[in-house]
Amino acid sequence: MTEHSTALPGSEGEHRAQAAFGTTRRALAFYNHQMLTYLTPLMSQFIAAQEMVFIATADARGHADSSVRFGPPGFVLVLDEHTLIYPEYRGNGVMASVGNLGENPHIGLLFIDFCHDTIGLHVNGQAKVIEKESLLDYFVNGGTSALANGTLFEQLNLTPAMIEPLIELTLTTGGRRPERWIAVAVEEAYIHCSKHIPLLQKLDKLIHWGTDDHQFKGGDAFEAKSGLRPWLADQAEPDPLLET
Repeated sequence: MTEHSTALPGSEGEHRAQAAFGTTRRALAFYNHQMLTYLTPLMSQFIAAQEMVFIATADARGHADSSVRFGPPGFVLVLDEHTLIYPEYRGNGVMASVGNLGENPHIGLLFIDFCHDTIGLHVNGQAKVIEKESLLDYFVNGGTSALANGTLFEQLNLTPAMIEPLIELTLTTGGRRPERWIAVAVEEAYIHCSKHIPLLQKLDKLIHWGTDDHQFKGGDAFEAKSGLRPWLADQAEPDPLLET
């Protein structure tokens, strides 16, 4: 469980920016009326209805990366008011988000409902990567592996009742089977206002979960395959084994 500070929310940088641009009073009103250190029941209901979440991470040097995750409604599970967890499905193998979290556990999540209420929810916190083998071991054997042996799951306050639905999803067959889980200890939760969020219409689309088919993955939509890359400057011929 994350220990919550009694200090004012936000970074020193944002506080300096507020002072410089005369928004301190508005910012304090937002902190004091909209920002929480836990998820309310309505926030949990909102998350349970979402099919996508934007995520932001950074490595130890502060180099940032943004990404997005998709799944059926409820694919991000709220375990309690202080903890949520989402699955990592099979991707392109780069592991940018997971790699960053290995160096820097801080994560920012942004849920946006584009199709109904046009409202957003920010959730910031600290994340831990849970490999599916550790999850299964903890559930079946009571945590005999080094990773699962008390520390990780006790830190997250994961109870057997919380773990059981994760086990069921982890054993799912097909492309939507999680490779691993990202558990987030909530530190901040607050609204993203509706006024600039467009109202979109959702259309049916066949999702090819876990596919390696070049066409279904979007092909070379931005014609980047033949572009120049500085890290390949000294390589005479591209490695055909690395081409996708």
